[in-house]
Amino acid sequence: MKLMISRFIAILILVVPGLMAMTGFLFMKDAVFAFYSVHGDASITNPTFGWGHFILGLLLFLIGMSFLGGWILYRDRKRNYVGPRFKEKRKPKPPAQPTS
Repeated sequence: MKLMISRFIAILILVVPGLMAMTGFLFMKDAVFAFYSVHGDASITNPTFGWGHFILGLLLFLIGMSFLGGWILYRDRKRNYVGPRFKEKRKPKPPAQPTS
């Protein structure tokens, strides 16, 4: 039972940033669509872009995708699936101390 609960929590940890990224993408899409859709309406003289909606969407998208990308990179580094460019840099060994 404990294993099942821990796996459920792990799935939630991955689903929440995915939902954030999806919501952010939809906010950005809606802001752009709303701006372009009013261009066909002749009664609106000065259409404005919804910057607040767009920036909120961009932030949600970047936070969600950064978390998911970092998690995938961490997992692949642990399993040694990444190329040499993404491997962790190893610290050089300090020189051996002479014993006297």
